[in-house]
Amino acid sequence: MQRVCFLLKVRQDRLSEYRERHAAVWPEMLAALREAGWRNYSLFCRDDGLLVGYLETQDFAAAKAAMARTDVNARWQAEMAPFFEELDGRPDEGMAPLTELFHLE
Repeated sequence: MQRVCFLLKVRQDRLSEYRERHAAVWPEMLAALREAGWRNYSLFCRDDGLLVGYLETQDFAAAKAAMARTDVNARWQAEMAPFFEELDGRPDEGMAPLTELFHLE
């Protein structure tokens, strides 16, 4: 299982709405993530907008590609893009994995 962690930056003036949106993720988006192989997916956010994402998957590139082929992901990414700072393109394209340095099992 591949563990993936990434960082993004949510605009502080949109942080409250971003949190609200993630309290009610569309059921079809949740289903698409599961079908694409995203497991144990979590988002954490500081009050300054620093967003940390974590997920587990067999193959991150394949899981991202599977999501990219879905209509629901295109709609979700279009709606989420305005929430982020320093982002060229869609949020899911800005998810550059961090290098894992340590893991305690």
